[in-house]
Amino acid sequence: MYRVHYLNKISQKGTALWSEDYQTAEAVEEAQAIMVRSAAMHDMSFSDNLLTVARAGAGVNNIPLDRCAEQGIVVFNTPGANANGVVELALCGMLLGSRDIVGGINWVQTIKDDPDVAKKVEKGKSQFAGHEIRQKSLGVIGLGAIGGPLANAARKLGMQVYGCDPFISIDAAWHLDSHIVRVKTRDEIYANSDIITLHVPLLDDTREMINAEAISKMKDGVIILNFARDLLVDDDAMEAALKSGKVKRYITDFPNARTAGMEGVVAIPHLGASTEESEDNCAKMAVRQVMNYLENGNIVNSVNFPSCDMGMCTKPARICILHRNIPNTLSQFTGTMAGENINISDLINRSKGEYAYTMLDLDAVPSDAAVQALKKIDGVLRVRMIK
Repeated sequence: MYRVHYLNKISQKGTALWSEDYQTAEAVEEAQAIMVRSAAMHDMSFSDNLLTVARAGAGVNNIPLDRCAEQGIVVFNTPGANANGVVELALCGMLLGSRDIVGGINWVQTIKDDPDVAKKVEKGKSQFAGHEIRQKSLGVIGLGAIGGPLANAARKLGMQVYGCDPFISIDAAWHLDSHIVRVKTRDEIYANSDIITLHVPLLDDTREMINAEAISKMKDGVIILNFARDLLVDDDAMEAALKSGKVKRYITDFPNARTAGMEGVVAIPHLGASTEESEDNCAKMAVRQVMNYLENGNIVNSVNFPSCDMGMCTKPARICILHRNIPNTLSQFTGTMAGENINISDLINRSKGEYAYTMLDLDAVPSDAAVQALKKIDGVLRVRMIK
């Protein structure tokens, strides 16, 4: 029996997928799995019972990934499950940036009680005029689950689209509209785009990537969309660019103390994935990933351990070993099984940065002593046997 603790409300479309082997754990210390959306976990302590944390969404800034890895806790997220919701909001963002819709709506509220409101609207609407996005150029930085479909949608709206993603997957590339212009550098995006939209993770290379130097390379009156991560943009540089007119408007789904009241900013309250469909899809994906890991040891979409998939566990035993990525560990694992005269019918070993994962399908169940020997090997973080 597996026990699951919920730090946030998770869509019932997802939790309905649990089999009868899963129960809710009221106390987090009892849980083998934690389901989370936005709850902060950095100050939490984790019991030895905890095997996995599943984030029903893409961002994992609220989870202590390194500490989880060191304790042998696999952290999952659900990339792409909420992609369509973000794509649709980014399309909306392009329109909000190109036409002063928000300003117009707010202005109407100031005259709503005036008997001559209709006449005033006709007289005053010109102050909120904008431009169409058709035949404008869009630069997409990051062509993954969100950036790729957004680029395709923009092409259908008659836009010239430039895309930059040095790490694009083969599958994502196959799904791109053939008329999207692939460029090698962000500078090419900056130089050619009327609108720039960001769809990259927060890394050392991308932190405050939209800074004073980057903005100086952009067209005058550029519109910038950020539906990815707050810290991709330097707020000081953005404020200066908005005041000078270099940036016409900044549309962000991540309001903070600086941007929420900044002139020229349309601050949306993190609504990218706030659709019923997105929440349902994220929950379903998260539940399936947790069940696959707990029951079969397979890792799909982990952010702190490598992907490994050996299908359903059909052998007498499957040994799953989370360990540091250091030399000579695999030979010690296989040597331990050889010492028990147990044949390894199949194995997989993958690494991801400092950490690695090994799965061994065995033709016999190893002794407790053999499992304990595996745990004592240098660099081993957790050993689990599925049978």
